[in-house]
Amino acid sequence: MAKKVTDIPVEDKNQPELAEVVVEIKRTSKKTKGGDRLSFTALAVVGDNAGSVGTALGKAPDVRAAIKKAIRKAKTKMISFPLVGKAKTIPHEVEVRVGSTTVMFKPAPEGTGIRAGGAIRSVLEVAGVSNVVAKRLGSDSKKSSVDATILALTQLKDPKERVYTRVAKKTKKTKKEDK
Repeated sequence: MAKKVTDIPVEDKNQPELAEVVVEIKRTSKKTKGGDRLSFTALAVVGDNAGSVGTALGKAPDVRAAIKKAIRKAKTKMISFPLVGKAKTIPHEVEVRVGSTTVMFKPAPEGTGIRAGGAIRSVLEVAGVSNVVAKRLGSDSKKSSVDATILALTQLKDPKERVYTRVAKKTKKTKKEDK
């Protein structure tokens, strides 16, 4: 049977090449009247190596379909964040807690590399961060670590934006003192 034109994916020349990483694959089972029903869950991370990253879970009866689903969902859930200088590091320190997992990120000078482990490292690599120090505390769950990392990256602010808010706060204080 021939495929319809709408079923064939069209490659967009303007769309940047995305790096895809499967962080975790889990087998799940459900008891039914006829026996066990097996399915798979895949956690995937997608990034453009330039400050954009997305993550998602995909669930399907076989591994390949679960991975495809996770990657497709991750592409729709992309977030972007600022990278600083030629060191490609984060602009400031950030600490985030999701459930029982806490992640901390600190900017690092050029040559440091990514000092992080496991799932956090995967997210930072596909996001395009080259130099950062990260630490995960609490739960070992890869899903929680990835979620906390994404939340931390969304909280990063451009350095110019941070300076503007600091200056705005100072001017408000001086105006109150003048009165």
